[in-house]
Amino acid sequence: MKLLYSMSALALSAAVALAEGDPIVHDGEFNYLRAQFGDQWDAQDVEIEQKLTQIRETNGGSPNFLYILIDDVSFGQMGNRTMNYVTGFDTPNINNFAQEGMSLMRMYTEPSCTPTRTAMLTGRHPVRAGVDEVKVALVGEGLSAQEVTLPELLKEVGYNTSHVGKWHQGDIEEAYPHNQGFDWAAFPLHQQVQLSLMTEDTMRTNNMLGYAESGQNNQFQLDQRFKPYGLVTGVEGEAGGTAREVDMEPGEKWTQAKYEEMNERYQRQIMEQLEGLAAKDEPFFLQYWPLYPLNFVYPEEALSRNGGFHADKLQLLDAWIGDLLAKLEETGEADNTIVMIMADNGLMYHYEGTSGFNQLIYRGGKTQHLEGGVRTDAFIRWPAAIEPGSAAGDMVHVSDLFTTFARIAGATDFIPRDRVIDGIDQTALLLEGEGNGRRDYVYVYEGPVLRSVVKQEFKMHLPTAGQPGAAADVFNLYRDPREEHAQVGYSLWSGASFQDMVKRHQLTIAQYPHLALGKDTPYNGIDNLRPESQQAREIFQSWQPVK
Repeated sequence: MKLLYSMSALALSAAVALAEGDPIVHDGEFNYLRAQFGDQWDAQDVEIEQKLTQIRETNGGSPNFLYILIDDVSFGQMGNRTMNYVTGFDTPNINNFAQEGMSLMRMYTEPSCTPTRTAMLTGRHPVRAGVDEVKVALVGEGLSAQEVTLPELLKEVGYNTSHVGKWHQGDIEEAYPHNQGFDWAAFPLHQQVQLSLMTEDTMRTNNMLGYAESGQNNQFQLDQRFKPYGLVTGVEGEAGGTAREVDMEPGEKWTQAKYEEMNERYQRQIMEQLEGLAAKDEPFFLQYWPLYPLNFVYPEEALSRNGGFHADKLQLLDAWIGDLLAKLEETGEADNTIVMIMADNGLMYHYEGTSGFNQLIYRGGKTQHLEGGVRTDAFIRWPAAIEPGSAAGDMVHVSDLFTTFARIAGATDFIPRDRVIDGIDQTALLLEGEGNGRRDYVYVYEGPVLRSVVKQEFKMHLPTAGQPGAAADVFNLYRDPREEHAQVGYSLWSGASFQDMVKRHQLTIAQYPHLALGKDTPYNGIDNLRPESQQAREIFQSWQPVK
């Protein structure tokens, strides 16, 4: 444990040592934009800093943050009363919240949950941290201690930090949230494939095939360990200590009822954490990453007109978020708290229809580089600074939250200068409104592969090796939001420009190579492992290469 904390401390020390007078290292494309707009942005930043100082003085210090990240919900599925009538499920609390702040109408994420969360935490494309895919069972991998996270920055300027809900950054000790900047955390070690899909209940709904032993007679089965077993469920931990698994006894079987209890527990805990943090003198960063709406069993009685097993739980989650926002009002901290609600990527289209979700405006979903995979609803409220009922069509990427929140909290000096930070400071957009964004591009990866590049309203699906850029598919996202009708008239003039963008990106990677993914024995740092979890770890380690 001490080694992990020393590694994290070294990373932050390096950041502080390099910060004085050194600019943040951004990707080549941002530098290309800065060459055109740098003087204008620098002048605006002087005014922005004066506004931030005035806001802090008026409100008695730096703002709090409440960041809510919802799983697998496509653009248009929450925050809009009209779409509630189209889809048959209601999100009245999120709808009201959207009208109280700014709607970020062009928010880009990564195509799946683990990479998006890494991008938000580190301000970097996840591939730079060695994170490129979603993992389900034991892997012995996770977010490295060499990465510097947003809560670690905020701790340096006096914030208290807590995390509740999905984490999904790895099953190794250095990757746990209480070792990545959070004072306290309650989280599952894995994610909803284990928690909501790998159960007999879900087998009976025909949503998870082949896992539950009772689903077939297994007549010719030899390998007793092919199907994941003994996985740790939910744990809790504090910074500087170990974690403990909660609400799971040795030999106990995980069920849908246990999953529902876990969700209810996290909702209680986020309310408790908010109340406790708000009572302290220091500002707070509170992160709530719900497991719902991911759920694969129909309720006994549906809440929504839709009734799908995801749609119904989103309506339930909306009510829970309403309770959380009401609690924030009760604490008296609402005016000085930045609250953000967004989704991490598009719908799990593999269950389209039965889940109650569909692709709506954009084509595609989770795991895909299509707009339906990486465009999500995003709403941010800050009564002290953001105009209510506003909207912004400026492009934003989830990594921008790292840099923007750090700026607002006064923690910019702690951002590392020894690596690329993809997140762009979008404080001017929040304070000055639409048209003040500083990004008009996004690189979209699927796993470790760069699959598309977005620039302004144009998007190139990268050509296969050896294919010229002029032959690659290019779409105008205003005219063709579903990316179905590539026009050669776009690619003939834009092909060279898109290829130049890729080259600038590649040159930056060559100058600042990716960091390695953290690797270690899984489940270290959990002091009450069940015997079946110990066995699963031992078997996993038995075939791993010697380190």
